[in-house]
Amino acid sequence: MQISLAYPTVRPRRLRANKLIRDAVAETELSPADFIMPIFVKKGPKEPIEAMPGYYRWPVGDELIKHVEEAVELGVNKFILFGVLPDEEKDPEGKASYDPHGVVPTAIRVLRETFGDRVLLFADVCLCEYTDHGHCGVITTDERGRWRVDNDKTISIYAKEAVAYADAGVDFVAPSGMMDGQVKAIRQALDLAGYQDVGIMAYSAKYASAFYGPFRVAAASAPKFGDRRTYQMDPRNAQEAVKEVMLDLEEGADIVMVKPALAYLDVIRLVKQSFPWVPLAAYSVSGEYSMIKAAAKAGYIDERIAALEVLYAIKRAGADLTLTYYAVEAAKWLKEGAPF
Repeated sequence: MQISLAYPTVRPRRLRANKLIRDAVAETELSPADFIMPIFVKKGPKEPIEAMPGYYRWPVGDELIKHVEEAVELGVNKFILFGVLPDEEKDPEGKASYDPHGVVPTAIRVLRETFGDRVLLFADVCLCEYTDHGHCGVITTDERGRWRVDNDKTISIYAKEAVAYADAGVDFVAPSGMMDGQVKAIRQALDLAGYQDVGIMAYSAKYASAFYGPFRVAAASAPKFGDRRTYQMDPRNAQEAVKEVMLDLEEGADIVMVKPALAYLDVIRLVKQSFPWVPLAAYSVSGEYSMIKAAAKAGYIDERIAALEVLYAIKRAGADLTLTYYAVEAAKWLKEGAPF
């Protein structure tokens, strides 16, 4: 049957006439259950993160428990932990990363004891927060003085780190260093240690991005020399992400990730279309958060609408889970109803 263009019977604007209608026909649903909330944990007192307004480094104790409880009451029940160390406790190999009494294992134990199965706990597996040079692995130099990250030595340390987190009670470890073979090394180490049920959320397609700046301030993890372009992905590439995801799945990843999210919505869509059966996470990174905060403070944008618009875009592109610094605020806003 043909529809005459002279007198159209379909008028799309009828479905936008008021908010009740828009909500009724909305294609994408967003829920606090979609969010994984990053938390920075440390020794000593609570500290504001200047580069990330409204965000803090949390001591392991009552303040951290209260912070998590607030999120849980709003429906946010997934958390990923990052350790923050003072410089004097760092070394070239990041040995503090697998200290069973370190800040991340301690935080995992406290949160597990307090919340039990009410929360899912993830822990980032990397060395940049623990090395004195700020790179994600062990540095070696050749006879000409050129530096590189020793891939195999690094992944052996990742494996120890992952087991330390599993010992503490984590649900998922999240290797983020983009080392070749990291997922396989971690899976083997977890299985040998009896942690077959601990999952791996792999940072499979992690790009060398300028949007990580505020995080590096928060975690004191900026490299002291060079950059990370020899191991993180080239922002010009999309198909390469499919290869990286495929390799991680072959090595035993349970969830895969694209990072950052906002500038890589096309990659999120590509990965989801290529592997529709695989749970996909996307990391809305610190730069995305801080840009919205700065623009809102200057009066250029409505923070609530802008932040939710970004989160809906990430979900619409294909992400099943979104790591976001807006988790608590977005949960509150969603409770009030989507502002569109």
